[in-house]
Amino acid sequence: MDRTELADFLRHCRTRLAPADVGLSQGVRRRTPGLRREEVAQLAGMSTDHYTRLEQARGSRPSRQMLAAVARALRLTGDERDHLFHLAGEEPPRHRPTTDHVRPGLLLVLDRMTDIPAQVMSDRGDVLAQNAMAKALHGDASARPEAERNVVWRYFTDPSARELFPAEDRDRAARTSVADLRATYARRPDDVRLAALVRRLRAHSEEFAALWDAHHVAVRRTDVKRFLHPVVGLLELDCEVLLNPEHDQRLIVHTARPGGRSYERLELLRVIGLQNLTRG
Repeated sequence: MDRTELADFLRHCRTRLAPADVGLSQGVRRRTPGLRREEVAQLAGMSTDHYTRLEQARGSRPSRQMLAAVARALRLTGDERDHLFHLAGEEPPRHRPTTDHVRPGLLLVLDRMTDIPAQVMSDRGDVLAQNAMAKALHGDASARPEAERNVVWRYFTDPSARELFPAEDRDRAARTSVADLRATYARRPDDVRLAALVRRLRAHSEEFAALWDAHHVAVRRTDVKRFLHPVVGLLELDCEVLLNPEHDQRLIVHTARPGGRSYERLELLRVIGLQNLTRG
């Protein structure tokens, strides 16, 4: 809990509000702008002394319920409420629904990446959008039934999905994907679609069930991955994972280091991918 920053933030938010903003009468002339401390306390359903001590950086750590009440009283935005929780040393409530809608700006960035594979994925593992290079490397996810566009589902239920990886890398890929899904599940235990995916995977794959029960947790981050492409051969690529502010979608980008064999093969894959698009 950062008492000094919390106190300063509360004072700032209080002084920017007028009584009319929260349904109160102006009353007698005020010497300072904004609400009075007792008015904020009243709106939040807490004692004036408790709120005053928070603004004076002397207060005890407020409960989550109290933080939510103060956020409502001060008419905080979603981002400001999250900031309030962080200052008090609490994790913000899970309030943003996940979405499969990819923002137009992100799609524009994806389309500008013409020489490297890039795709947008949900943190559940659903492929939401791909550029031409990603389709050339991973296959066109949009051509599959919706239930099979999830990379974790395909990896544990479709043997052909593993053929894209060298045999010696497949166990690590399995562990990594399950550990990342575990982290997502912990962030959103009320996600119905995520819970259904886990149930289906446990029912269809003993390997997934065993890895899930091992409780390994690791958010997917920058890595080096190897792909065994059926046409251009082995590719060793740097994998960058770029998160959106809500962390429910990720831009996955694969690059090859200039001058190496993988760089040349990735360029060959680009040519092949463009030829396939032209034929289509």
